[in-house]
Amino acid sequence: MNFQQIRNATITLEYGGQKFLVDPMLSKKGEFDPFLPAERDDRNPLVELPMSVDELLEGVDAVIITHTHEDHFDQAAKDQLPKDIKMFMQDEEDAKLAKELGFTNIEVMEEEVAIDFNGVEITEVDGRHGYGETAELMGNVMGVVFQHPEEETVYLAGDTVWYEKVEEIIDTYTPEIILLNGGENHFTGGRPVGNLIMGKEDIYEVYKAAPEATIVVSHLEAVNHWGLSREELKNFINEKGIQSNVLVPDDGESYTFE
Repeated sequence: MNFQQIRNATITLEYGGQKFLVDPMLSKKGEFDPFLPAERDDRNPLVELPMSVDELLEGVDAVIITHTHEDHFDQAAKDQLPKDIKMFMQDEEDAKLAKELGFTNIEVMEEEVAIDFNGVEITEVDGRHGYGETAELMGNVMGVVFQHPEEETVYLAGDTVWYEKVEEIIDTYTPEIILLNGGENHFTGGRPVGNLIMGKEDIYEVYKAAPEATIVVSHLEAVNHWGLSREELKNFINEKGIQSNVLVPDDGESYTFE
């Protein structure tokens, strides 16, 4: 199994002989507008891809879109992904958007229903993109659990905060690898309010729920409304003494799990 951090929530996961590309944001630096209101108003993405799009797409067997916000499925991805590539999406609404863009090989996932993709079992699980009214405004999101008889179980949480369902998923699937979006992204003033994804305390709750798992934190420092830096997160996990459990990759960095 090989995980590679690309940028923001964009990752690749080579698992069970298949290569998955998750939440492709393929734009060049500064190619689309900032998410506002936020503490910084730089155009997005804030950083370049660590590789060419051609290199990124090489060998990809399927794309997983956890939801269609621009920092997970941007215009560059809509333009540059092959229209016949296998694509997994969370619901009919997202699939309709992709079909209108010309994508022809879309499979809609269903919560807690496993799909066999060339021997890899993938299961949609729930997520909550913020709290209360914020979560309602941000819309539906999903996570995905990956299972294979010769691989460790992977839980890709997606854009979610810590809440009871995340703990339930961990208890149900007992994942050895947990992939979190942990940039503490949020807006300033107005609506929506509160964190949209996990911050450091949420990450610590995940650790306490799965102290034997390896946690990899993604979605850091790549779009303008981020609130948690890699440096701050690393300092926090060092203070907690969990640095051997929680990994904070740089863009382009990869890990192999055996």
